[in-house]
Amino acid sequence: MPFYQKLGEIPHKRHTQFRKPDGKLYREEVMGLEGFSGIQSLLYHHFLPPRVLRVEELNGGTPEYADFGPLRHRAFRTVDVPSGGDAVSARRVLMGNNDVTLSISRPTKSMDYFYRNAQAYEVWFTHEGKGELRSQFGVLPFMPGDYIVIPYGTTWQMILESPEARFFVIESPSEIEPPKRYRNEFGQLLEHSPYCERDIRVPTQLFTSTERGEFEVRVKIRGKMTRHVLDHHPLDVVGWDGYLYPWIFSIYDFEPITGRIHQPPPSHQTFQGWNFVVCSFVPRLFDYHPQGIPAPYNHSNVNSDEVIYYCDGNFMSRKGIDKYDITLHPCGLPHGPQPGATEASIGAKQTEELAVMVDTFHPLNITVNALEFEKPEYWSSWLEGDGE
Repeated sequence: MPFYQKLGEIPHKRHTQFRKPDGKLYREEVMGLEGFSGIQSLLYHHFLPPRVLRVEELNGGTPEYADFGPLRHRAFRTVDVPSGGDAVSARRVLMGNNDVTLSISRPTKSMDYFYRNAQAYEVWFTHEGKGELRSQFGVLPFMPGDYIVIPYGTTWQMILESPEARFFVIESPSEIEPPKRYRNEFGQLLEHSPYCERDIRVPTQLFTSTERGEFEVRVKIRGKMTRHVLDHHPLDVVGWDGYLYPWIFSIYDFEPITGRIHQPPPSHQTFQGWNFVVCSFVPRLFDYHPQGIPAPYNHSNVNSDEVIYYCDGNFMSRKGIDKYDITLHPCGLPHGPQPGATEASIGAKQTEELAVMVDTFHPLNITVNALEFEKPEYWSSWLEGDGE
């Protein structure tokens, strides 16, 4: 998120001597995107950042995709995705392509190691549960409805404060950021944006440790996972400043854009990545044209796969879709309200639905894991009724 922040102790000038009380130097680290051309932050460590005792390659890191089969609309019942383990180990990738992967994670315990995704941004949409994200940038408490946005290279640990949690996870090798059309040339969110900077939560408290011993950091890079064992606590930062850090935006702070007639899906856009967008469907008033039809019109996904994760409420255009379900409407097929939904929506004044949508501009693959949770009858649900 491109606005300047600082936390903890930092020297007056960058790249100058900054000493500990005992006279030794703190170790400066520049962490940035696109070489030295993108957003970046400067961090000051107790220990040399490259120190590693041991390295070991682990299994995992690349999802196993299945053959898609005949083109059809699909739905997945994710309420039954297994729970257990920590947030990273509990993650089950359901679909993806070269631009983005989409997963469900149902952890039941805090992490006893640290994690760093060196090849992708991650967004953890918190559907259920609460806790803290601890990183070198500080502490970020999270709760239901929070989008936790974690940049590449962030070393973090998720601590649960609830017996379990449920996340919809978006992972992308591109930066995930607010839509450009809502920002001016300086990066400031404009008046017509559905949220603004004061809705963004950033770390306000550092977690700094000088503990020595053996600490595990699992690093994801080149499609593989590597275990690094450090001889010091990885969260040893005494201060930082810059534009790069994890942050949180709550779906409940998204202000819906409504109109006299039905508004198209881009009005719900919350974030953008390379070749995909993330949208938020939130409680809102329906259209107020006297002849308005609140249900969306049928539309063809030209060059776009549409994925919706259903969080809560009654999604008026869908039948047979329950809380926790995910639908995939692939490009090449028109889709829209199921039989009876359009007529039933007429006269409705508002909706209490809550959902997260990801539209990709290249086709998505389905993982072998996802097939276990598929609702095979979904593609034929438009045949119900008289067909009008």
